[in-house]
Amino acid sequence: MSVALRQVEANGVELNVALAGEGPAVLLLHGFPHTWQLWTHVLDGLAGRYRVIAPDLRGCGASARTAGGYDAGTLAADAEALLDALGETSAAVVGIDAGTPPAFLLAMRRPDLVRRLVVMESLVGRLPGAEEFLAHGAPWWFGFHAESGRSEPGLAESGHAKPGLAESVLTGHEDRYVDWFLDAGTLGQGVDPAVRDAFVHAYTGTEALRCAFSYYRALPESSRQIQEAVRTARLTVPTMAIGAHPVGSALERQLRPVTDHLIGHVIENCGHIIPLHRPDRLLGLLEPFLAPAGSTGQLQHHGRRQ
Repeated sequence: MSVALRQVEANGVELNVALAGEGPAVLLLHGFPHTWQLWTHVLDGLAGRYRVIAPDLRGCGASARTAGGYDAGTLAADAEALLDALGETSAAVVGIDAGTPPAFLLAMRRPDLVRRLVVMESLVGRLPGAEEFLAHGAPWWFGFHAESGRSEPGLAESGHAKPGLAESVLTGHEDRYVDWFLDAGTLGQGVDPAVRDAFVHAYTGTEALRCAFSYYRALPESSRQIQEAVRTARLTVPTMAIGAHPVGSALERQLRPVTDHLIGHVIENCGHIIPLHRPDRLLGLLEPFLAPAGSTGQLQHHGRRQ
């Protein structure tokens, strides 16, 4: 597999983008604490039939670290502008973790652009259906990451903010923190050393952490955007929701009341970081679903365990 890295301006932001293969476009949106290398083990399988577009989201990896714009609506606009900049008028969109809400909003806003939607291991705002998953509250790190720094005189005008609690605590210990998520997200299996090192490098330093945690600080705004979107429209794009541990079928349950064509899967014995933990199982689900000539009949099935 040959991967080309390009810097592409999209929505006023310089994004680092990995490109591989030729054919219909497939846009891959990662989460935390990931970069485009999250897709390392599925790129080969997809690039044989598709043009794979895997950006570092704004503020992550080698993409520009912006002062703001970490809400799902702005990230969806980033993705839309990226496809336009690359000359794509249609794409399948795949999002995981923090990449799911912008993928969802992009499909809601531009069903003419998104031909298929795949979302994994995340929730979409506060839509009903995730009550069981949230019975004991959100995962502990959501509150920790969301605790923002208070702006000091002159900082707001300069586009900067005082580091939040998480940045202040974690700077200098980023490797141990990232490792915790990678171990938990693969049920203790861990990831390839080269991928692990890329993730640690991407999230080292106060400013890198500030950008990462800005996604969590923007969650109230992202939730508002999602609620407004489903208030006035339905998701008409053929959609697949994939769960593992810990989200399971919660995402599917959120989407089913607002989605016209939905299929759900839960991959057993699989951690949160599906593309690195169980890439073969993921490809086994993606390949028939993304195929342009695939039967739409499969979309009528409810959740199945893999």
